[in-house]
Amino acid sequence: SPALCCGRTYLATGQMDKARYEASRLLEALSPFVARGVPVVGLEPSCLFSLRDEFLVLGLGAAAQKAADNAFLFEEFLAREKKAGRLNLPLKALPQRKALLHGHCHQKAFGAMTAVQEALALVPDLAVTPIESSCCGMAGAFGYEAKHYEVSMRMAELALLPAIRKGGDALVVADGTSCRHQIADGVGREAVHVARVLERAL
Repeated sequence: SPALCCGRTYLATGQMDKARYEASRLLEALSPFVARGVPVVGLEPSCLFSLRDEFLVLGLGAAAQKAADNAFLFEEFLAREKKAGRLNLPLKALPQRKALLHGHCHQKAFGAMTAVQEALALVPDLAVTPIESSCCGMAGAFGYEAKHYEVSMRMAELALLPAIRKGGDALVVADGTSCRHQIADGVGREAVHVARVLERAL
């Protein structure tokens, strides 16, 4: 069978029936784990928040609610485990002592930026500065389309790209896949996911 998908790409283009089908397939695969209380941990904010938001309005019943209640972003899961005293990561300082953090629109909308900063605070001697910005300009698939390129780049140039240019050799952190593409294309810098930051510090 084809790889599992949250259906976000179909939702973004108004293909509700296809989105509902993909969501149903994913819920069916997750249900045995959710029933046992196994957390569903996601790396890409737009996908994870599809489980916590859109799945609940697609008419998928109790299975959607159970999955939503048990779904966490990677950094939310780490923050939860730390609070419960179950997290023991032997992290070391990185060569970079400063990091710039760009929040994905879904992380901002769902109040998840605190968890991102808590996860990055696990790295010794890393000073993290959130970039005060709006959407990076990609807005899912919007910025990938040639007809939206100029608008997409204008959005990125409002705050995000100038902040990175001024940040020198600071580590650039962004959980969103499309955000990282925009940063790479706009300023030629590699932005990394929080998980990769922690991996480097292990």
